[in-house]
Amino acid sequence: MDLVTRFAGNVRKLRGKKNLSQKTLADKVGISVSYVSMLERGQRSPPLDMLEKVAKALGVTPISLLGGK
Repeated sequence: MDLVTRFAGNVRKLRGKKNLSQKTLADKVGISVSYVSMLERGQRSPPLDMLEKVAKALGVTPISLLGGK
């Protein structure tokens, strides 16, 4: 599994666990809902600063968004 796919799955899973809508996450990060959707589908590879912002909004470390099975 590549990093973009792993990141996408982890964002989707963590957002669901925290009961956040894509809109809520987008608002916390300062991005559009469509960009959140593209990140979660693995259609966009986030720059490092975006990785950090998404992690902060989800209350996890950036490395945890790249880890997993």
